[in-house]
Amino acid sequence: MEKEESNGCSSLGYKLLFSCPFGLSPPQLSVVFDESYDRIPHSDVNLEKSISEIWDQRVQKNASLFNGKKFRYGGYSQKSGDGSSHESYVCLHLGLTDYRTFVGTNLSSFWEKFLVASEDDSTQCQHTSSPIGNGAIVETSDKKIVLLQRSNNVGEFPGHFVFPGETHKNSKDRKDFELVNKRCSEEMFDSIIREVVEEIGVPTTSLSDPLFIGISRRVLNVRPAIFFFIKCSLESKEIQHLYSKAQDGYESTQLCTVSMTELEQMTSKMPGCHQGGFALYKLMVEASKNI
Repeated sequence: MEKEESNGCSSLGYKLLFSCPFGLSPPQLSVVFDESYDRIPHSDVNLEKSISEIWDQRVQKNASLFNGKKFRYGGYSQKSGDGSSHESYVCLHLGLTDYRTFVGTNLSSFWEKFLVASEDDSTQCQHTSSPIGNGAIVETSDKKIVLLQRSNNVGEFPGHFVFPGETHKNSKDRKDFELVNKRCSEEMFDSIIREVVEEIGVPTTSLSDPLFIGISRRVLNVRPAIFFFIKCSLESKEIQHLYSKAQDGYESTQLCTVSMTELEQMTSKMPGCHQGGFALYKLMVEASKNI
């Protein structure tokens, strides 16, 4: 399923690249990590040169910047088990990129120049870094949704509201991942649990197994993100208390637990890809009503 929505402002627009309202478990989501999904350099030499120039300028202003490796989103393939919408299997196509290239392509003021005129998303973004982010729609036992307000320390969308999560890091070389491709999807599920625990402070035992519900891409600088749904056995007040002890307090300044209606009203204060995450959650809620 592909769907594009925008509220009239490109900085807040999003596109749903894939939606799975019934959710996918680890056995239903596989990963292929291959160099064929790496970024393709642009034919414009000056545009390519701008990547290192922008990075050098950033480093001069902030010497602590680290050029870490990240998974690059290169598309997906899909098949159904028995023809039922409840039996879906998805394979994510991942390449390798880094923070330097992300800053010089997706976050560049010239980001649109890196795009290719194509209806195919992977082709359109073949010259961008497009590191894949992740987010979790965490539902509390009293049916509230957890949101974090980003601090002013972060490079993207300071002060905006987001779901817990971050960019998928790659700490191993490609040879390692070729040996463990079958385990990569499990790591993606495990990593979103770790992010939720670190960012909001809840114990792992309070969280359900995550379900993959889709992929969103914001219109502004074509940043992709995958989203999961997780239930938490704790009430909102308990989570608010635990947040004060969270390990990762640098990136956020406050935690909010809101209703579906309240969240709808807050979307204008969310990055586009996270608006898409909310849209994926709404599709899941609607699908559950029709079971």
